[in-house]
Amino acid sequence: MADQATKDKLLEALENVIDPELGIDIVNLGLVYDVDLDEEGNAHVTMTLTAMGCPLAGTIVNDVKRCLSDVEEVNDAEVDIVWNPPWTKDKMSRYAKIALGIT
Repeated sequence: MADQATKDKLLEALENVIDPELGIDIVNLGLVYDVDLDEEGNAHVTMTLTAMGCPLAGTIVNDVKRCLSDVEEVNDAEVDIVWNPPWTKDKMSRYAKIALGIT
């Protein structure tokens, strides 16, 4: 189990994954529910998408793996897309809400 500093480093890398439709990163959109790194350097990301059947799911998953591969401690990355709890606009950061004009 990763310590908080490692989790923060992984989340920082994931801020480089931009949702192609909204133009905001997946962390600020509140799509990343958890990120962890085991002793062997395997990152595990639990995340959701804004809608089921998102046509860009494959692109986003590939971007997550690519960005995490740039982190020195990461050897491999697994992405688990979940639908529970469902994503809502309430999960977005203040930054994302302002950028998208949501009050």
